Amino acid sequence: MVNYTLFSNDPEMIERFGKYSKITGVIFLIIGLVGIFWPVLMSVTTAIFVGWLFVFSGIMIGWHTWKTNPKDWLGWFKTVIFFLTGLFIVIHPFPGVAALGLLFAIYFLLDTFASTALAFTMRPEKHWWIALLNGILSLAIAIFFLIGWPFSSLWLVGLLVGISLFFDGILLLSLSGAAKEAK
Repeated sequence: MVNYTLFSNDPEMIERFGKYSKITGVIFLIIGLVGIFWPVLMSVTTAIFVGWLFVFSGIMIGWHTWKTNPKDWLGWFKTVIFFLTGLFIVIHPFPGVAALGLLFAIYFLLDTFASTALAFTMRPEKHWWIALLNGILSLAIAIFFLIGWPFSSLWLVGLLVGISLFFDGILLLSLSGAAKEAK
């Protein structure tokens, strides 16, 4: 069982953690399965989502520049770069998927370190090995991703994001169960 007193002595917080970990875990499992069974759909959806984040960021940078220093040409330049990059990805998501492929390879490498650190922080608690397994799988995914990049990014982005979310969902569900046991 995970020692939740490391995080909080508040039983209500532990109960909320268990409840919302369960809800989030189920959502991650469902989204992960979509990515596993329909990886191209997940890849394109991910690229479009990132594109809209860039568009929104460009608008916010422009608003900030306009409000703080409308003569700041670098602020306007950054606005245009963010906005046009996002718009390009939204309109043409497939090149965006290839770019995301490289970013996700980096993400999975970083997730390897984060999950492994979490595992050794949790060790020797009951579910520590799930976090370690998540770290090992993230490393394997990152290596697999880099070998096929950029041509296989169309299906790898969605598939690998789906696999990662699926295992994150399993981890959250196991932590939810451990929180329930801790009450």
